[in-house]
Amino acid sequence: MEKIIIASDHAGFRLKEKLVKWLAKNRYEVRDMGCFSEDSVDYPEYAHPLAVAVEKGDYAYGITICGSGNGINMASNKHQGIRSAVCWNEEISRLARAHNDANICALPGRFLSEAEAIVIVKTFLVTPFEGGRHKRRIEKIPVKY
Repeated sequence: MEKIIIASDHAGFRLKEKLVKWLAKNRYEVRDMGCFSEDSVDYPEYAHPLAVAVEKGDYAYGITICGSGNGINMASNKHQGIRSAVCWNEEISRLARAHNDANICALPGRFLSEAEAIVIVKTFLVTPFEGGRHKRRIEKIPVKY
Protein backbone atom coordinates (compact mmCIF):
# COMPACT_ATOMS: atom_id res chain seq x y z
CA MET A 1 0.00 0.00 0.00
CA GLU A 2 1.55 3.27 -1.14
CA LYS A 3 1.67 6.07 1.42
CA ILE A 4 0.32 9.45 0.27
CA ILE A 5 0.17 12.71 2.23
CA ILE A 6 -2.31 15.45 1.35
CA ALA A 7 -2.92 19.02 2.51
CA SER A 8 -4.83 22.10 1.44
CA ASP A 9 -5.75 25.58 2.44
CA HIS A 10 -9.36 26.72 2.79
CA ALA A 11 -9.80 27.14 -0.98
CA GLY A 12 -8.80 23.52 -1.56
CA PHE A 13 -10.63 22.03 1.41
CA ARG A 14 -13.67 20.62 -0.42
CA LEU A 15 -11.61 19.04 -3.18
CA LYS A 16 -9.15 17.63 -0.62
CA GLU A 17 -11.97 15.93 1.24
CA LYS A 18 -13.14 14.24 -1.97
CA LEU A 19 -9.62 13.15 -2.89
CA VAL A 20 -8.99 11.70 0.59
CA LYS A 21 -12.06 9.48 0.13
CA TRP A 22 -11.00 8.48 -3.40
CA LEU A 23 -7.46 7.64 -2.28
CA ALA A 24 -8.68 5.51 0.63
CA LYS A 25 -11.21 3.74 -1.60
CA ASN A 26 -8.41 2.95 -4.06
CA ARG A 27 -6.22 1.37 -1.39
CA TYR A 28 -3.75 4.15 -0.76
CA GLU A 29 -2.65 4.80 2.79
CA VAL A 30 -3.42 8.50 3.11
CA ARG A 31 -2.51 11.03 5.78
CA ASP A 32 -4.60 14.19 5.80
CA MET A 33 -2.53 17.12 7.11
CA GLY A 34 -5.43 19.57 6.94
CA CYS A 35 -6.83 22.07 6.78
CA PHE A 36 -10.08 20.76 8.18
CA SER A 37 -12.61 23.47 7.28
CA GLU A 38 -13.23 26.34 4.90
CA ASP A 39 -12.11 28.87 7.52
CA SER A 40 -9.33 31.06 6.14
CA VAL A 41 -5.81 29.72 6.73
CA ASP A 42 -2.34 30.35 5.30
CA TYR A 43 -1.15 27.66 2.85
CA PRO A 44 2.53 27.68 3.96
CA GLU A 45 1.45 26.29 7.34
CA TYR A 46 0.31 23.13 5.52
CA ALA A 47 2.78 23.03 2.63
CA HIS A 48 5.93 23.03 4.76
CA PRO A 49 5.11 20.07 7.06
CA LEU A 50 3.90 18.07 4.04
CA ALA A 51 7.07 18.87 2.09
CA VAL A 52 9.27 17.86 5.03
CA ALA A 53 7.48 14.50 5.29
CA VAL A 54 7.91 13.81 1.55
CA GLU A 55 11.52 15.03 1.60
CA LYS A 56 12.33 12.68 4.50
CA GLY A 57 10.83 9.75 2.57
CA ASP A 58 7.97 9.13 5.00
CA TYR A 59 5.54 9.33 2.05
CA ALA A 60 5.93 8.34 -1.59
CA TYR A 61 4.07 11.40 -2.87
CA GLY A 62 2.30 14.51 -1.66
CA ILE A 63 -0.80 16.21 -2.97
CA THR A 64 -1.40 19.88 -2.20
CA ILE A 65 -4.36 22.06 -3.06
CA CYS A 66 -4.99 25.80 -2.87
CA GLY A 67 -7.12 28.12 -4.98
CA SER A 68 -4.76 28.44 -7.95
CA GLY A 69 -2.31 25.70 -6.98
CA ASN A 70 0.50 28.25 -7.23
CA GLY A 71 0.95 29.47 -3.66
CA ILE A 72 1.07 26.06 -2.03
CA ASN A 73 3.35 24.88 -4.86
CA MET A 74 5.78 27.76 -4.30
CA ALA A 75 5.94 27.06 -0.57
CA SER A 76 6.57 23.33 -1.15
CA ASN A 77 9.32 24.00 -3.64
CA LYS A 78 11.36 25.93 -1.06
CA HIS A 79 12.51 22.50 0.17
CA GLN A 80 15.61 21.20 -1.64
CA GLY A 81 14.36 17.63 -2.03
CA ILE A 82 10.96 18.62 -3.38
CA ARG A 83 9.87 18.80 -6.99
CA SER A 84 6.31 20.05 -6.80
CA ALA A 85 4.38 20.65 -10.01
CA VAL A 86 1.11 22.48 -10.56
CA CYS A 87 -0.99 19.95 -12.46
CA TRP A 88 -4.11 21.28 -14.14
CA ASN A 89 -4.72 18.48 -16.63
CA GLU A 90 -3.84 14.84 -17.22
CA GLU A 91 -0.97 15.46 -19.67
CA ILE A 92 0.78 17.97 -17.40
CA SER A 93 0.45 15.47 -14.56
CA ARG A 94 1.94 12.67 -16.66
CA LEU A 95 4.86 14.85 -17.79
CA ALA A 96 5.52 16.10 -14.25
CA ARG A 97 6.17 12.51 -13.19
CA ALA A 98 7.74 11.10 -16.37
CA HIS A 99 10.12 13.98 -17.11
CA ASN A 100 10.55 15.79 -13.80
CA ASP A 101 10.16 12.99 -11.22
CA ALA A 102 7.77 15.31 -9.36
CA ASN A 103 7.06 14.14 -5.84
CA ILE A 104 4.24 16.60 -5.06
CA CYS A 105 1.20 17.21 -7.23
CA ALA A 106 -0.19 20.72 -6.62
CA LEU A 107 -3.78 21.24 -7.72
CA PRO A 108 -5.72 24.45 -8.45
CA GLY A 109 -8.78 23.72 -6.32
CA ARG A 110 -10.91 26.55 -7.67
CA PHE A 111 -10.46 25.44 -11.27
CA LEU A 112 -10.96 21.66 -11.22
CA SER A 113 -13.98 19.42 -10.88
CA GLU A 114 -13.74 16.34 -8.69
CA ALA A 115 -13.61 14.13 -11.80
CA GLU A 116 -10.78 16.17 -13.34
CA ALA A 117 -8.80 16.11 -10.09
CA ILE A 118 -9.15 12.34 -9.77
CA VAL A 119 -7.83 11.79 -13.31
CA ILE A 120 -4.89 14.11 -12.61
CA VAL A 121 -4.02 12.46 -9.29
CA LYS A 122 -4.44 8.93 -10.63
CA THR A 123 -2.15 9.76 -13.57
CA PHE A 124 0.40 11.33 -11.23
CA LEU A 125 0.45 8.29 -8.95
CA VAL A 126 0.79 5.62 -11.66
CA THR A 127 3.23 7.33 -14.06
CA PRO A 128 6.83 6.19 -13.63
CA PHE A 129 9.84 8.45 -13.98
CA GLU A 130 11.57 7.87 -17.34
CA GLY A 131 15.08 8.61 -16.09
CA GLY A 132 17.74 8.94 -18.79
CA ARG A 133 18.30 12.50 -19.95
CA HIS A 134 15.61 13.66 -17.50
CA LYS A 135 17.57 12.30 -14.52
CA ARG A 136 20.60 14.40 -15.50
CA ARG A 137 18.40 17.50 -15.60
CA ILE A 138 16.66 17.02 -12.27
CA GLU A 139 20.01 16.38 -10.60
CA LYS A 140 20.85 20.01 -11.49
CA ILE A 141 17.79 21.45 -9.73
CA PRO A 142 19.02 21.63 -6.10
CA VAL A 143 20.92 24.80 -5.28
CA LYS A 144 24.51 24.01 -4.36
CA TYR A 145 26.79 26.63 -2.86
